[in-house]
Amino acid sequence: MAAEIREDVQFVFDTNILVDALLARGPFYHYAVDLLEQVRDGHHEGWYAPHSLTTAYYLISKTLATETRNQRQARQITHQLLNKVLAFLKPLPQVGDEIKALPEEDGDDLEDLLIVELARTHLPNPLIVTRDKTFLQRGGIQAAHPKEILERGPAAWGEERQSIPFIDLAAQQRSIRPALDHRIAGVLRHGQYIMGPEVRELEARLADYVGVPHCITASSGTDTLLIAMMALGIGPGDEVITTPFTFIATGEMIALLGATPVFVDIDPHTYNIDPDQIEPAITPNTRAIMPVSLYGQCADFDAINAIAEKHGLPVIEDGAQSFGATYKGRRSCGLSTIGSTSFFPSKPLGGYGDGGALFTHDDHLAKAMREIRVHGQDRRYHHPRIGLNGRMDTLQAAIVLAKLDRFPLEVEARARLGERYNRLFQERLGDRVVVPHIAPHNTSVFAQYTLQVEQRDAVQEALKAQDVPTAVHYPVPLHHQPAFTTGQARCPAQGLPVSERISQRVISLPMHPMLGEGEQMRIVQAVIEAHG
Repeated sequence: MAAEIREDVQFVFDTNILVDALLARGPFYHYAVDLLEQVRDGHHEGWYAPHSLTTAYYLISKTLATETRNQRQARQITHQLLNKVLAFLKPLPQVGDEIKALPEEDGDDLEDLLIVELARTHLPNPLIVTRDKTFLQRGGIQAAHPKEILERGPAAWGEERQSIPFIDLAAQQRSIRPALDHRIAGVLRHGQYIMGPEVRELEARLADYVGVPHCITASSGTDTLLIAMMALGIGPGDEVITTPFTFIATGEMIALLGATPVFVDIDPHTYNIDPDQIEPAITPNTRAIMPVSLYGQCADFDAINAIAEKHGLPVIEDGAQSFGATYKGRRSCGLSTIGSTSFFPSKPLGGYGDGGALFTHDDHLAKAMREIRVHGQDRRYHHPRIGLNGRMDTLQAAIVLAKLDRFPLEVEARARLGERYNRLFQERLGDRVVVPHIAPHNTSVFAQYTLQVEQRDAVQEALKAQDVPTAVHYPVPLHHQPAFTTGQARCPAQGLPVSERISQRVISLPMHPMLGEGEQMRIVQAVIEAHG
């Protein structure tokens, strides 16, 4: 079982501790070894300052050369020993000009000062693991001997954050910083900023992950919806059936093509489109069905696909919030004619800017979508169709690749956090709140953790007073948005009562894979107190 992702204290290993542990020397070296093993096993974050490796290498190789009287052998062993810890310790980022920020203090070692500067700059709660008296006696940064850390327990060194982030991208970035730096540096070296090799690598890996033959990356999750409908030939006079309980991009791209969004109501339990509402909305002008896999779990695709097949319609899954989730053992975005997802930073698999991807089993649709994203071009300066500039930047592809290796662990963490939220709220508030319902055949990536509550405004104010952020996804259904209330959309004469009711009750709580158990308990307690 994978270790639980935690965000508490970050251990920064001083040179002397690495030397003690690797040489198995000194009266307390076994404490250093124990602490390194905890980092290796994923229980804590471990870091080192890159400039300190030179000193560590020198000290270890000198000691071994004296003992073995063989300098070449000593160097080889030193390489092997350092590589063992570098396999799981992470380097503190170092641009090179940090020395300019160092204080002018007599008697301080430059190497020590630089370790402190890097740790303070890049980590929220660093703890220097050392036996150096200079560190242990210095104020302003935590430092401790590994024996003391293990005796007191790592939790004793944590600092509870007063304000809980809604989504903690900074903590995630720290956990993958070496991979990010490596990937970004690779793009800067080769300079292929548009459609570079990382784009092709990402497409191949994503297609394999989803289980389809084709993945086409694009400039955003909004553009992917547009490209998908353009590939299907949807245009003026056509209708596309979708849900009103989603972000505006879903309906917006339908209208942008001159087609009509036809809104049908949602399932009151999953908040996804209700398959029973789809068939009555089909007309001779219907050209596609576009379900949204909301909040992290997939819509009921067997039922939707059966209706689509009966009427000869394609299905486009808007999986911007559900990438990584499964439906009856199959992954989101591989469940219909075309799957679409987003790499917006807050999504389960997000970049550091806009980006998206399309997925399909259909060779002809894949070809059309690849051409549309590059101005309808099938070869240089030859354009058999109208397209758009919908390419994903190579730098964004590199960032998503760096995150992809860790993504399965984050999917597990999201599921674990969602289950814990559900259990705690059901135990302590019962039916005073409605927790997310995950269908038995589904898994969820909990892109949001969303409750239904009474008196939402009062609950939000109470949580704000406790420094717990909230959001509402989504307060106004699309059929009530001004853009769609002047004839640009269609919905049943009886309205969409489930969507309208749910939109007045939902509230989203902090949810991200780095959310610590202590922080989660604090959020739960704040919600309990808000309910009196």
